[in-house]
Amino acid sequence: MLERFAELSTPLVADACVRLGVPLRAAPAGVRAVVAGHRVAGRALPVRHHGSVDVFLEAFARAVPGDVLVIDNGGRADEACVGDLAVLEAASAGVAALVVWGLHRDTRELVEIGVPVFSYGSCPAGPIRLDERDPETLTSARIGPHLVTADDFVVADEDGVLFVPAARGEEVLTAAERIRRTERVQADRIRAGETLREQTAFDDYLARRAADPSWTFRRHLRRIGGAIEE
Repeated sequence: MLERFAELSTPLVADACVRLGVPLRAAPAGVRAVVAGHRVAGRALPVRHHGSVDVFLEAFARAVPGDVLVIDNGGRADEACVGDLAVLEAASAGVAALVVWGLHRDTRELVEIGVPVFSYGSCPAGPIRLDERDPETLTSARIGPHLVTADDFVVADEDGVLFVPAARGEEVLTAAERIRRTERVQADRIRAGETLREQTAFDDYLARRAADPSWTFRRHLRRIGGAIEE
C-alpha cells in the first residue's frame, strides 16, 4: 500500500481525503523537502523534541524499516532540532524520512546523506534548552494543529506533507488513483485541443447556476464525472 502511495502526489491524496470525508491533515505551509524532488510514504513514527537528541535515539529503537520520523518541535524558529548525526542514525535504524515541525541544520551534509528531510528550513544554532518531557513524548506529535500517531501514514512530496489514518489508507489510495486516472485523461484531451471548458460542459454549468444559484461547480463535476477540484 505504501509503495502505491509513494507513486501518488500529495494533491491527489488530499483530493481523495476531501472526496471521502476523511479529515484533511496537512503540515503547515512552508514545511518542505531539504532536497527538491524528494518524496516518501511511510508509517508515522512520532516524537516530541524537548531540547535533547535522546528522544530520537529512543524512538529509533522502536522503528520499523520504512517509518517516517515525525518530529514535533513546536514550529520553533530559534533552533534546529535535527542535523547530520541524527539523520545518519535514523537511516541506520531503517527510517525512510524525517518530517520536522521546526528547523534543521547541517544542510550540506543532509544533501549528501540523501535521506529525505522535510522542515521549515535551516538554522545553524542547536537547542540550548532542556524542557521536561511529557507522557506523549514517544507516542504522538503535534504538527501545526494536527495530532499524529503511529496509526497514521505520512505522504510527502514537493507540495507538502499529509497525514492519513492508516485504517482508511486503502480507500484513500483507491480514490486517489481513480482521480489520477481521470485527470490524466482530461490532461491528454486538453493537449489534443479539447478545452477543459468543453470537457466539463462549462456553459451548461453556467446556465444551471443562473437558474439555481445554489448549484456549485463541485456538484456539477460529480454529476459529469470530472476531476479538477473537490
